[in-house]
Amino acid sequence: MVGETLSTKAFGAGTTGFCASEDASIAVCLLPGTEIAFEEIVEFIDYGVMGVWHKQYSSTNVARFRQINKDQPSTHHDALEFGEGEFVLLTRLREGQKARVLQLPAAPKTAAEVKEQERLPVTA
Repeated sequence: MVGETLSTKAFGAGTTGFCASEDASIAVCLLPGTEIAFEEIVEFIDYGVMGVWHKQYSSTNVARFRQINKDQPSTHHDALEFGEGEFVLLTRLREGQKARVLQLPAAPKTAAEVKEQERLPVTA
């Protein structure tokens, strides 16, 4: 819902996503195209050579939720797209960051838009 505040949360097994800020036990699913604004510049982990990681920061605090690599069934798909075309998987986000929903995606008008907004099935 527009105006709702979400938090990033590690759900275990290498999966990070969004939860309701008022109740971390409630996972929140976003529609592809949903625009969110983080309270601060977004911090995420970048894996380097031989598994060594370091912190990275986005260029802006506004992003759109996307699902990427839909043709690869055994990988994470949920990602944020930042203004300069940079994609960051949600699994790389630091836990505890807060974001507010700015805008929901417009209703699709073409078959291509329907396909773009279609969420992949959730697997446990």
